[in-house]
Amino acid sequence: MNSGQHYFPRPSRPDSRDGRAWLSFASPAEVDEFIQTLERYERGELSPEQWRAFRLVRGLYGQRQDDVQMLRVKLPQGRLSQAALRTLADLCERYSRGFGHITTRQNVQLHFVKLSDVPACMERLLEAGVTTREACGNSVRNIVACPFAGVCPAEVFDVTPYAEATTRYLLRHDLSSTLPRKFKIAFAGCEDDCAGTAFNDIGFRARLGEGAAAGERGFQVTVGGGTATLCQSGWLLHAFIPAGRILEVAEAVLRVFHRHGNRQSKANARMKYLIRKLGWESWKKLYETELAALQSEGDKPLLPFGPQAPEVEQPPAWLRPAPPDEQQLAHQAALARVKGPGIVPQEVSAVVPVPASAAEFARFCTTNVRGQRQPGFVAVTLRLPLGDVTGAQLRIVADLARAYGDGTVRTTPQQNLVMRWVRREDLAGLYRRLRAAGLAGAGAGTIADLTACPGAESCRLAVTQSRGLGRALSALFEARPDLAALAAEASIKISGCPNGCSQHHIATLGFQGSMRRFDNRAVIPQYQLLVGGAVGSEGARFGRRSVRLPARRVAAAVERLLEWYRDCRQPGQSAPDFFARADLGAIAALLADLCAISAADAKPQDYVDLGDDRVFTGETKEGECAA
Repeated sequence: MNSGQHYFPRPSRPDSRDGRAWLSFASPAEVDEFIQTLERYERGELSPEQWRAFRLVRGLYGQRQDDVQMLRVKLPQGRLSQAALRTLADLCERYSRGFGHITTRQNVQLHFVKLSDVPACMERLLEAGVTTREACGNSVRNIVACPFAGVCPAEVFDVTPYAEATTRYLLRHDLSSTLPRKFKIAFAGCEDDCAGTAFNDIGFRARLGEGAAAGERGFQVTVGGGTATLCQSGWLLHAFIPAGRILEVAEAVLRVFHRHGNRQSKANARMKYLIRKLGWESWKKLYETELAALQSEGDKPLLPFGPQAPEVEQPPAWLRPAPPDEQQLAHQAALARVKGPGIVPQEVSAVVPVPASAAEFARFCTTNVRGQRQPGFVAVTLRLPLGDVTGAQLRIVADLARAYGDGTVRTTPQQNLVMRWVRREDLAGLYRRLRAAGLAGAGAGTIADLTACPGAESCRLAVTQSRGLGRALSALFEARPDLAALAAEASIKISGCPNGCSQHHIATLGFQGSMRRFDNRAVIPQYQLLVGGAVGSEGARFGRRSVRLPARRVAAAVERLLEWYRDCRQPGQSAPDFFARADLGAIAALLADLCAISAADAKPQDYVDLGDDRVFTGETKEGECAA
């Protein structure tokens, strides 16, 4: 077994005028290997299935449009350097649709990329120290962490160095790309579980030891969590494991999954199914056997730093450049050229916007700004509708991160960007510039900040255009800001299929795409409503399945549900708590007229999905999620 050969020391010079830096995750040899394998495939030396298995592990996913690809760029812990931001901006514009899409696993995806352009993309990503390795396929996927790790006032300690060490250890590990099915790992530093450790295959949550180990850094470990067709909150494997042993734990779990996982049925191959099949105690014995064997091999995987005293992220100590002026940023943002197919970001006007009112700035500060644990500094969330950001905006973010932050940003599971290490006194200046670039939308982390997967716009497996519904609900909250304010703590997540790439199973109101047939012929797009999902200190609570709604009636249903909450809640009761306890029969009765539809009363627009202009067919293709 490969044990630890991918460890790298932390950079000796992490700070510069361009911000923090870290060692590359990319490999030149992999780019050469990709080009050579692509040539073999084009010469007919590899079957389509062999090529498919190869490219998926290299982050290349086939779209429902046969002549283009989705390229998923792997961003450990969602971190983006100056080089990565500017490189992605170039790739968005030259090879994609002029914009990139941030995912709930903190990656960036480029859609509608021609296969012939992929090697050039990989060459550019290599120069920026970024990889696509094991971003897709039956591999250890991107290891996620809270985007506020290191600056969160409530965290036990910064989990970033531990998550990065785990990434470097497992990236290109002998096991990592030969698993029965995809495998997901998350790190969280506080009880809010922003990274969703409860529904990952391995969840590491920061803990401090007690008793004889008082004050020692370590982690609570859960295993076997997941969503999709079988929702499962992870089983507790360790209430506390010393931080220096997390790599042993991760490899031992992977060994069990690699040796005993289901390789015949991909639909039942995730680790949660293996644990259920074997039973918890039997699975745990296998794990303990693998852990003991790993420890006896002598070549123990150890963290590449003192596990109790890793390097601490310090405030920027270098001279920050002066920020661009608002007029310059407005013109730069307006240069963005986006194109279809599908929903594209709205264009930004080259005219500098009218100065924001005090109320607008105050709302932005309330929803998008969080105080850091370091006095005088704040973290600022840039809300990205539908997770989209143009190439021009990526360059602007890079410039503003240098001028106001530490030169880097982090992506979030809510499909946004976070700029950290902003001085509190600089907030007004940063806000004006973000506004000029179309990046100052308030409401981050509220119900209006909804999450949507790419859906049938590009995904082969999706049934519905989830992004179309996302835009429709965004329009609802723009028209009814009172509803957004009423249920600010709630969340809405939309997926085009049961797999749940938007994580709709843990939303206050989750929507899962499907179809409804009339007389076994005509079909309309619809969504199943899930209510009351959440994740937090007690693990994951998955939404309960409720009614099915025609796609074009979902916005009306959301409006009615929120008004129902307004009228029926207990004093002080939050929307998440209300919908977690809501009676499903009452919801069905409330929405009965919206759910009822037949071929006789369906209108022409009911047969066209939101975000599309063609008659809906419900066509899907063979998915690649389980390839």
